[in-house]
Amino acid sequence: MVTEVRGFTDPQKKEYFVARFRDKMQARNIISHIKTSQSLHIMCHIPVFCWITATVLEDVLKTREGGQLPKTLTEMYIHFLVVQAKVKKVKYDGGAETDPHWSPDSRKMIESLGKLAFDQLQKGNLIFYESDLTECGIDIRAASVYSGVFTQIFKEERGLYQDKVFCFIHLSVQEFLAALHVYLTFINSGFNLLEEQQTSFQKSETRESLGTPFYQSAVNKALQSPNGHLDLFLRFLLGLSLQTNQTLLLGLLTRTGSSSQTNQETVQYIKAKLNENLSVEKSINLLHCLNELHDRSLVEEIQQSLSSGRLSTDKLSPAQWSALVFILLSSEKDLDVFELKKYSASEEALLRLLPVVKASNKALLDGCNLSSRSCKALSSLLNFQCSTLTELDLSNNDLDDSGVKLFSAGLENPHCRLEILSLSGCLITEEGCTSLASALNSNPFHLRELDLSYNHPGVSGMKLLSCPEVKEQRWRLYALRYGENV
Repeated sequence: MVTEVRGFTDPQKKEYFVARFRDKMQARNIISHIKTSQSLHIMCHIPVFCWITATVLEDVLKTREGGQLPKTLTEMYIHFLVVQAKVKKVKYDGGAETDPHWSPDSRKMIESLGKLAFDQLQKGNLIFYESDLTECGIDIRAASVYSGVFTQIFKEERGLYQDKVFCFIHLSVQEFLAALHVYLTFINSGFNLLEEQQTSFQKSETRESLGTPFYQSAVNKALQSPNGHLDLFLRFLLGLSLQTNQTLLLGLLTRTGSSSQTNQETVQYIKAKLNENLSVEKSINLLHCLNELHDRSLVEEIQQSLSSGRLSTDKLSPAQWSALVFILLSSEKDLDVFELKKYSASEEALLRLLPVVKASNKALLDGCNLSSRSCKALSSLLNFQCSTLTELDLSNNDLDDSGVKLFSAGLENPHCRLEILSLSGCLITEEGCTSLASALNSNPFHLRELDLSYNHPGVSGMKLLSCPEVKEQRWRLYALRYGENV
């Protein structure tokens, strides 16, 4: 069985915050603030994160004195943890809101939950049993207390046969607490939990001198993950290295670590990694990591070139290409209609910008010197269920029949949502029409307009695309253009 969890669209994000706050001006201010941070705006796709954000910003707006609102994920989750510690102090310990909110008891709870979060994240577990808790030194009674006190972080439920099971309210909370545990362990003892062989500090060494290798090993570990399960964990861990974030956790942290030099060395290390041959997903995550470290230089450099109209993609490094993708994916305007010629009429540019094409509603790729290589990449793109592409213009490219055959494999996929497809002037003959007809015959998808003008289908090709067998499959194509065909 497969369940598709769509999450909030941009209008639904606004709707949530407007409904959440009675003060409409406050709701508008919060929505505006979220839009200033791409990380926060993207994460608000997750309904639970919208709730976390609303909880935090409501508290910060109530208690701050001219301070800045959280702009990064790490800042948001630190504030969320502090809010929950305040609730525990007032509701369960009988204290006042002005009292120090970290007590030895609450520190012990968070430390235990952090160990549980990290150990189970390493194993890929989201639901935990009594044996899992015991391994982390948490007995079942303590776990019930934790779930009763930190109700917005950790919860207890009934599993099969009435056995107790436990989980965090969301995977992102587990990832944050896991990162906090790894950071606390390193700061307090010098152990790097991400390394298999543990070594303690040598007398000649300091935490500052070991900080750079520690964060670099975390970057490497996340990049080696085949399923990206450490991506968000890495963002949080790097965010915790900032002294401004450590200040927010005073009372939970007994000491601070990481110097500005360590942070800068980590930034340079990440930028070097971005110039390697990484997947798009890993490159995007590293750019989010730079954002957690308050370094937006790479993104701002490309943004300025875009704004001034002086962007030349001929000399872009892999890191700069990643920054361009990062920027375009955050632009609602560019995602409505994406035009490849604005950046470069080349196959290399298309392959670099495929994530933007996938997220666009309409993609104009006409006259961009594309070949069958592009068709193979676009075919894979059509297989993604999350692709929003409904209109694609591939006209005036030398795709020929081999390219059309590769592209038709994507058209056969039930996830394909294309409604309008232009293949005008693509050197298509009867063989290409055979591939198209086969795709249309095997999958009654959404396509309703197909432009095949200025090709060479011949009479046989035209008959294939208008045969009764295709019509019997309830093919919804209502506009088939041939134009000046031979």
